[in-house]
Amino acid sequence: MKKDSDFLTGKRRRVAVLGSTGSVGKQAIEVIRSLGFGLDAVCAGSDEKRLEEQIREFSPRFAALADEEAAARLRLAVRDTDTKVLSGEEGVCELAFLSDADVVLNSVMGSRGIRPTVAAISSGKDVAMANKEPVVAAGEIILRMAKEKNVNVIPVDSEHSAIFQCLSGGFNSHRYISRLILTASGGPFCGKKRSQLENVTPAQATDHPVWKMGKKISVDSATLMNKGLELIEAVRLFGVDADRVDVTVHRQSIVHSMVEFVDGSILAQMGRPDMRHCVQFALCWPERRPSLCERLDFSSSFSLTFEPLDNENFPLVEVARRAAALGGVYPAVMNAANEAAVALFLDEKISFTDIFSLVRGSLDAREYPNAHSVDEVLELDRRVRNEVFALAGEERRTGA
Repeated sequence: MKKDSDFLTGKRRRVAVLGSTGSVGKQAIEVIRSLGFGLDAVCAGSDEKRLEEQIREFSPRFAALADEEAAARLRLAVRDTDTKVLSGEEGVCELAFLSDADVVLNSVMGSRGIRPTVAAISSGKDVAMANKEPVVAAGEIILRMAKEKNVNVIPVDSEHSAIFQCLSGGFNSHRYISRLILTASGGPFCGKKRSQLENVTPAQATDHPVWKMGKKISVDSATLMNKGLELIEAVRLFGVDADRVDVTVHRQSIVHSMVEFVDGSILAQMGRPDMRHCVQFALCWPERRPSLCERLDFSSSFSLTFEPLDNENFPLVEVARRAAALGGVYPAVMNAANEAAVALFLDEKISFTDIFSLVRGSLDAREYPNAHSVDEVLELDRRVRNEVFALAGEERRTGA
């Protein structure tokens, strides 16, 4: 539903940022500061120092830390302010529900972002989704709830933001769409063979050539699992079949994605690789405003190249395509296995290529009954993670 513009009514737009101390969250704070928006709520995992800085600059009504001890320390540190500090995972959800924000930007990493997304939607707020996993793992439930509540889920990922923008000219009916084309930078190991990937270290995998991101998403970019997650997200957000979503390697990261229509016309969204553009578009939608981002200079020479995806050496996009085609909870199973495998790799418990085997094996392990609630999805997520840890010989366990 297209809502009345806050800019036209003169109302000051207010935002809640979930994950405000992470990479995307900090860029969102930059955008909010530059636009003069109000910051109604902030939350993080355990970074109390950064959250205190944000509280003192913006005076949000609410703040939350998932880490209970860090929240207790923050509560003491900001007792001279009017900000109410909540704690724990339930406190993060309470913040998302209680905030008076017009839009909640969710950049909480991984499946931990599912419950806060549901809380924000259930209270009637639009959600700017910077976290792939909630839509991948519980997208059918979340998007159905958003439709029932008549709220918008606006993608922040550069690829889905690009598609959203390309479809906003009135040609978003399925009968007009031929293909969605996601672009991939190729990650730090583009062109490498499987044998060259076996001894990749976490330091190498998290050194992305273009985007500066957190460790988990950097590893996903290195394995190309991020494109697999984006494929599933595109299927769910835009209602197309998995076989109508293509991926192409575009090393320059200038074209963020494309839509091909039934007449053969292709619309592309272009810009410098800067997440602040995607964040600002989602926070300002359906309006646009001048941004902090550097502009493309078409008076200078530059080239745009596109290459086929190397599915032989980087198989996870096709694993995700299979999960999307199976539907139901299979994307959630794949996502949980990937999150567990990446955690093991970052802790140097498994090799880089073991991630491929563990994720692919998760879909072959058994048949899974469908889930009808977020609680059922999260219980499945917990079980699959623990199974992956057990396969790797790890004793760690994820709680319910």
